[in-house]
Amino acid sequence: MNAYRLRITGMTCDHCARSVEKVLNALPSTNASVSYENALAQVETVYGDTQHLLRLVQAAGYGASLLMDDERRPLTEGGGARLNVAIIGSGSAAFACAIRAAEEGAQVTLIEAGTLGGTCVNVGCVPLKIMIRAAHLAHLAVSHPFSGLERRGHAIDRAALLSQQQARVEELRQAKYKNILDNNSNINLVHGRARFLDAHTLEIAAAEGRLKTLRPDCVLIATGATAAIPPTPGLAHTPYWTSTEALVAADIPKHLIVYGGSAVAVELGQAFLRLGSRVTLIARSTLLSKQDPALGEGLQAALEQEGMRILTHATVNKVSYGRQWLRKRFSIEVDGETIHGGQLLVATGRQPNTAAIGIAEVGIKTTATGAIVIDDHMRTTAEHIYAAGDCTNQPQLVYVAAAAGTRTAVNMMGGDASLDLSTLPAVVFTDPPVATVGLTEAQARARGIEAESRILTLDNVPRALANFETRGFIKLVAERATGRLLGAQVLAAEGGEIIQSAALALRNRMSVQGLADQLFPYLTMVEGLKLCAQSFTKDVKQLSCCAG
Repeated sequence: MNAYRLRITGMTCDHCARSVEKVLNALPSTNASVSYENALAQVETVYGDTQHLLRLVQAAGYGASLLMDDERRPLTEGGGARLNVAIIGSGSAAFACAIRAAEEGAQVTLIEAGTLGGTCVNVGCVPLKIMIRAAHLAHLAVSHPFSGLERRGHAIDRAALLSQQQARVEELRQAKYKNILDNNSNINLVHGRARFLDAHTLEIAAAEGRLKTLRPDCVLIATGATAAIPPTPGLAHTPYWTSTEALVAADIPKHLIVYGGSAVAVELGQAFLRLGSRVTLIARSTLLSKQDPALGEGLQAALEQEGMRILTHATVNKVSYGRQWLRKRFSIEVDGETIHGGQLLVATGRQPNTAAIGIAEVGIKTTATGAIVIDDHMRTTAEHIYAAGDCTNQPQLVYVAAAAGTRTAVNMMGGDASLDLSTLPAVVFTDPPVATVGLTEAQARARGIEAESRILTLDNVPRALANFETRGFIKLVAERATGRLLGAQVLAAEGGEIIQSAALALRNRMSVQGLADQLFPYLTMVEGLKLCAQSFTKDVKQLSCCAG
């Protein structure tokens, strides 16, 4: 008798496992047992043709692959062999996958070459939002709109702010990452750099120089992304910042030059402006160039009102760094002008971390920028290898990464979980924030949908008037024939909170009339959604307060 173990994919319930079992046991002199929970078939048969076994399962509508004979995997409590999962990276996608896979009984190996926790908690979302909040409060102290309150600036103690910021980062890394590892015996952390030797073998170069090989059943690539640096002449030879260095800078520069018009560029640019820097921002196109043009234009007006100098459609021809007037400074040559500043922040996009892990050798398709191409089940073009997070062609948002990681684990265990990004909300954390969901007018028309839109300026929103803060607008896009909501674009205080209501309305295929008929609490900023929806059929300037 020959004994084989087959990895079975595509099963969604125990009935599927019984169906596969029936197909295999139809072979003479064959005894097969199939576990839905472990996505595994144990087969004893006189047949030596494993390809025939695989074809039988595939003909029944399921995926099948042969597990290597030399693999030795621990057993679950029920006696079935555990799924061995390897995850390259330890950020949000990685941990979401690890936790769910471990809950389902898999043995998980996390492989991390750097700091535990990935981008978000260490050098991304968490420290950035702390810095933005501190800068916002500093700004309000000197620039609030209320005439009866004293406006007074305070000295910025950067050292104290940075210490508090990093303490919270370390606290969250401990609570949300390290403690999880310490309390879950099914997840093992290995420090080192992983690389595919072949489709089924990973080589791990540990920090002390040892090499280790791993032959997992499934692999998740969750290696994230790092700042993409343009090939600008002279730039590579200067001590420029990326967002990573900017977030932990010991001092606030007198003049910060920001190169880029992305979310990171405008968020950090405004934060440093409010903490005391003079800021010049140089954008190769417009601000937030991939968004509805009105958002970038409105945000630029708001930032310029605060004192930021913004150059759009600008070309940086050369960067140099050297001593000038008793101090070292950057010199940026831009379209015939030379701009001098104490520090340069490069925020021109992010590059997937995929170049050094051997994915080309195992047939994994990538885009021109190195992003791993995945489908809505997070599958790559290589069987049993998945990818999630910023290293893929999905949006580089931490909550997308986490959702993708969880669904990857479900699929590794034989489930059928997809990730629908059609109603994905996104926020740029400037003041006012920029928030979007769904389609713009241009995107709708590109898809052949006849669309119409309405823009509500914030001087029509009672809460904005009460706050004496009317910068920005709310825009809704709808299908002309049916009134079905297609998208929302928001430039408004609390825009990040507003957009989720629009996302839920979009998810539930509401019409603008249906949105207009909802009850919204008064006075709130989110009431602006209702007012904008009403503007499709009414002149909201002629309505009384909280008109139904």
